[in-house]
Amino acid sequence: MEVLKEVIVVEGRDDTAAIKRALDADTIETHGFGIRKSTWELIEKAYNERGIIIFTDPDYSGNEIRRKLKAKFPEAKEAFLSRDDATKKNDIGIENAEPEAILEALGKAHATYREKRSEFTAAGLIADGLSGGAGSREKREKLGKILGIGYGNVNQMADKLNRYGITREEYNEALRTIND
Repeated sequence: MEVLKEVIVVEGRDDTAAIKRALDADTIETHGFGIRKSTWELIEKAYNERGIIIFTDPDYSGNEIRRKLKAKFPEAKEAFLSRDDATKKNDIGIENAEPEAILEALGKAHATYREKRSEFTAAGLIADGLSGGAGSREKREKLGKILGIGYGNVNQMADKLNRYGITREEYNEALRTIND
């Protein structure tokens, strides 16, 4: 199954839901103007490892967020929706767009696709002591911090390792650091 290679940067969870209705893609939500340090770090990691597509609402706030992101990530791709495609009952936002309009905007942004990775599994992480044992939660917290992918339960962690393209070597090195 093919998935979008780049990570789409959107404003909020309703935008993420609209993207997921259109295709299999990873998103990072800015949650408005006040982008947290941890979110900036996630966006930077995605930008450097997979590339990002900035896909904000076609309104003043969306344009300001886009401007901030583009200043920090000048090589980022950009997807745009018309106000007509993003408006429903006087509400403007990506969340109002039909899947076809989202796919068209991503196509115009020259989005690329890749095969979905499944190298890391929950069972493998459990075998490595990241779930079900004493201190496993703390180990996942440390792993997420070392690799820059944040915290998650064992299923979420396996998904993040695959989505963010973490190599087996990077993973094993992080595990060694945690276990030392």
